[in-house]
Amino acid sequence: MNLDTARFRTPSGAPISLAEWNPQSTEGFRGNQEDAEHELTGLNRELGALQQLLYAEGKRKLLVVLQGMDSSGKDSTIRRVFRAINPLGVRAVNFVRPTERELAHDFLWRVHSHAPTAGEIAIWNRSHYEDVLVVRVHELVPRTVWEARYDHINAFEKLLADEGTAIVKFFLHISRDEQKKRLQQRLHDPRKQWKFNHGDIEERKRWEEYHEAYEAVLSRTSTPQAPWIIVPADHKWFRNLVVASVLVKTLQSFGMRYPRLDEGLHVVKK
Repeated sequence: MNLDTARFRTPSGAPISLAEWNPQSTEGFRGNQEDAEHELTGLNRELGALQQLLYAEGKRKLLVVLQGMDSSGKDSTIRRVFRAINPLGVRAVNFVRPTERELAHDFLWRVHSHAPTAGEIAIWNRSHYEDVLVVRVHELVPRTVWEARYDHINAFEKLLADEGTAIVKFFLHISRDEQKKRLQQRLHDPRKQWKFNHGDIEERKRWEEYHEAYEAVLSRTSTPQAPWIIVPADHKWFRNLVVASVLVKTLQSFGMRYPRLDEGLHVVKK
């Protein structure tokens, strides 16, 4: 694997300034885009094999959280990184605006039931973090409410980790210029126009507010059991390579084995 991923992991409890993280960076990879695409193909296969092993062993669980500004590439990351995965062992959940029923419960209620089961990978496209991001920026609840949620989130993720869930959280970090470029592409490409929402323009005006909110998230909720990975995402090929590399290394660290043949069963000879 030709990429050092340790540099993208945020230290636990340390203040994070996104100005110090270059969204255009490709540092740590020795090669060009063509080399990266070739390596990604190999990582896709390895990820597929590891997911099969995870499913067969049926002991561990993996939760993948994807967060990022609008047009940072959450959907395409899922599509590109997990393309060799057996759908039976993976569940992708897209968390959109909460329903009235969800709002009537505590903010973690709607996500908890989507946590991965034994042998499964769960991918959350947006997540419980929207309740300290959108909610904060748009002042949907008092500050005292969303301030308390950082501790609730850490406790929730510790619970999942204690119960055997490995958690990897990716912040797809794009520049403001790259976001503008991608939003314009959505407008001009008939295949992408369905993704465009007039609200995207209004949200873009709150860029600084969202960055401040994300810096608080990255600073206060990166823990040993649930680290944040800041992924430079201006270059899509590099973004995909980082995410795939981190996931392969995470699954390899489980030390998984295929279950042994049950006693009393014998290989069929004829």
